[in-house]
Amino acid sequence: MTMQSLPHVEEVNIQKYLEVIQRRWLPLVGIFGITVTLGCLYAFSLKPSYKAEGSLMIKTNRSSSLTGLSEDIGRLEALNANDNPLETQVRVIGSNPVIEKTINSLTLKDSKGKLLSIPDLAKQLKIEGIKGTDVVQISYKGGNPELAAKIVNKVIDSYIELNIKANQNEALIAKDVLVTEVPRAEEIVRRAESKLRLFKEKNKVVVLGQEASAAVDTISKLGNQISQALAQLDDVKGRLEQLSSEAKIDSKQGVIVSELTQAPGVQKVLAQLQETESQLTLERTRFSPEHPTITNLQEKVVALQSLLKQRIGQFAGTAQITEGSLQVGQLRQSLIADITRAQAERVGLERQIATLLRQQEAYIKRANNLPKLEQSQRELERKLQAAQTTYETLLKKRQEIDIAQNQKIPNARVISYALTPEKAEGPRKILFIVGGGGIGLFLGIIVAFGLDLVDRSVKTVKEAKEVMKYSVLGVIPTQSRNGKDNPSIAGLDRAIPKIIGRDIPYFPLGNAYQVLQVNLKFLCSDKPLKSIVITSSVAKEGKSDVSANLAVTMAQAGRRVLLVDADMRNPMQHHIWGLTNVTGLSNAIAGQVSLDAAIQEVMPNLEVLTSGILPPNPVAMLDSQRMATLISNFAIDYDFVIFDTPPLSGIADAAVLSTLTDGILLVVRPGVVDLNSANSAKEFLTQSGQKVLGIVINGVNTKNEPNSYFYDNKKQQIQQDLVSSSLTKFSKER
Repeated sequence: MTMQSLPHVEEVNIQKYLEVIQRRWLPLVGIFGITVTLGCLYAFSLKPSYKAEGSLMIKTNRSSSLTGLSEDIGRLEALNANDNPLETQVRVIGSNPVIEKTINSLTLKDSKGKLLSIPDLAKQLKIEGIKGTDVVQISYKGGNPELAAKIVNKVIDSYIELNIKANQNEALIAKDVLVTEVPRAEEIVRRAESKLRLFKEKNKVVVLGQEASAAVDTISKLGNQISQALAQLDDVKGRLEQLSSEAKIDSKQGVIVSELTQAPGVQKVLAQLQETESQLTLERTRFSPEHPTITNLQEKVVALQSLLKQRIGQFAGTAQITEGSLQVGQLRQSLIADITRAQAERVGLERQIATLLRQQEAYIKRANNLPKLEQSQRELERKLQAAQTTYETLLKKRQEIDIAQNQKIPNARVISYALTPEKAEGPRKILFIVGGGGIGLFLGIIVAFGLDLVDRSVKTVKEAKEVMKYSVLGVIPTQSRNGKDNPSIAGLDRAIPKIIGRDIPYFPLGNAYQVLQVNLKFLCSDKPLKSIVITSSVAKEGKSDVSANLAVTMAQAGRRVLLVDADMRNPMQHHIWGLTNVTGLSNAIAGQVSLDAAIQEVMPNLEVLTSGILPPNPVAMLDSQRMATLISNFAIDYDFVIFDTPPLSGIADAAVLSTLTDGILLVVRPGVVDLNSANSAKEFLTQSGQKVLGIVINGVNTKNEPNSYFYDNKKQQIQQDLVSSSLTKFSKER
């Protein structure tokens, strides 16, 4: 793997973050101080709290087993398979009924005099189960130690009381259910017994096993009787056929005739018919056929025949019986009587056989139904047994519940009641103070970085270098406050710059301006600089300050210097030196006064040309031939000429004047110029082709710079070496 293939990891620049904190220390310290103060106020406003503790041992109520009852009564159950019964009871202890009972019993009130709400008391109670044990610890924190102990003890008592009541209510509910279920179970037993009894009565069941054996024997006996009766029936049928053959009449007619001969009504009608027929035969011999006597007798014969036929039909039915058959002799009558007896015997045997067959069939059917009856009987007996078992169980449970209802044994035992605490446990005020400090520090850092992100200004020397990308010829630190203050001037929106040696001590600003002077001197080795334009990106970056102090430094070095205030919009040099601005550069350009009259000496080797009367169009005056002539004359009379010009933002004065001089020296002040203005100025200088000698970073707070030693007088040589290397690079680029 090559070095190029290694992933690039951005290096965390801790120094950069420290610089942000150093720049924004004031809001950070302010927020930190506010939060610490609030934390202290809150900590000292808290009242001392006392903690009271009590403990319970949760156990299953096994007293029911001592009375012979089931152990299910009083058993503790978990809410689900993964929970411990102890956890369930912890929730029960902290439930609303327990807390409400505690509040009502102790008449706990809030600050408004109302009864304390359940959530408020629950917040101050701590109920937890000790792992690996069946012990629940209950604690309460409050300002009153005696009340804290009372609350814990009352919670324990309320839980035990409600637990006993809950067990009794559970037994009472179960009893209410059993009061309804026991009569119902008893009724089910009665119905089962009734069904079994009706089944036995309907099917005539006594003992099905014995009945099955008896049925087999009876079926066998009936079979023998049927066989004997069939044999007798065959014998009777043979005799009946023989008698019918001798009497020349079938057995059926013989029986009928025998009955008719013995029927008085038939024989009487038959005698009357025979007598009437005899009389009709006799009368026919005496009278003609149409004689009324004959007619009457004929009608009587017909009527008697009809009556006889009717009487015969009542006995014979549809059988054809003639009148001659009704008159038999003694022998035939005896045969008919035998036939009748044989026929009666046959009928009796047939009926006997039919009866035996029906009995046999009934016993066979009964025998076939016995398995089914036995199965049905067993089902009914099982239902009866189940109903009886249920009924007996319910009766037993009812007795158990009656005993459990009278018990007053809870599912917990008090290990220790809470004692009145003697020492306060809290609050730990130091924690609130430290916490406030930590929060304040955190918020302060956030605000500091937020302000730094929002602030678009150039903040450090490094940022100024990166934005402007020009050689740094000098770094001017901020002025100390040891010097005297200049009096303010009405109508001026900024402070009057101070002069080294006159208004402020020489160190350390003097050294910084000496470095700037040396760098300008050696900037061009072939031709020394004679005149420069000093400007800035925006106002208030200290260009007038740098112009005046650079002129003082060069004059102190023995060079004859002219400081020209070319800012004919907002001039400042006459305020700095305490001069009048009645005549100046604008008057000289216009030819109103001579240079000797306009230029004023402020110190040895240093003369100042103020701006003069402010013209309506400064650019036209600076871009005139007269101005070019004046600059040529300045180069002859002075060793170095410094032009203080307006800033570059929207104003072309510095750019016009720079074409007549050796170049522009750009002043950059961190904290004043923003990135947009700096970039705009850089773009303007590049596009207009201006010759920029370098930049002077003014008003640098050395405490906010990582390389503060850069500005230390003791290490001035290091600064000069760094600037020299920058100048060498600049010369090569040119």
